[in-house]
Amino acid sequence: MEKKIAIGCDHGGFEMKNELVDFLKELGFEVGDFGIVEKVSVDYPVIAQKVANAVASGDYPLGILVCGTGIGMSLAANKVKGIRAAACSEVYSAKFTRMHNNSNILCLGGRVIGPETAKIMVEAFVTTEFEGGRHERRVDMIDAIEKGETL
Repeated sequence: MEKKIAIGCDHGGFEMKNELVDFLKELGFEVGDFGIVEKVSVDYPVIAQKVANAVASGDYPLGILVCGTGIGMSLAANKVKGIRAAACSEVYSAKFTRMHNNSNILCLGGRVIGPETAKIMVEAFVTTEFEGGRHERRVDMIDAIEKGETL
């Protein structure tokens, strides 16, 4: 996988996002930072849409979004066609959302987990490949729902 990643945050995830940008660069990633660049109150759907569009377009294979809980960002990002964003709070889910769900955006809570846990989760997310197989059928079903098809 190409070592490029899109990242963004709102005011609830500002400090964590900045730490993760540095960490991802240490891992050898080219990081597209979609904001914010100073800690001011912003509407998280705006940032989620920017990162989700960058991933959905193929400009970045993966993305990371950070808000207070990770939930708001995941809700907004998942409205973009082709996005499978997962809000995770521990490493097992961060790994398996890539392995089984082929998630392309990891959403984290800056007020829920600490920066060291976030780094472990991010590393698991970016180094885990989608298994395919029986999971491919299920991801295809998710895509069918997105297209408005009845399962």
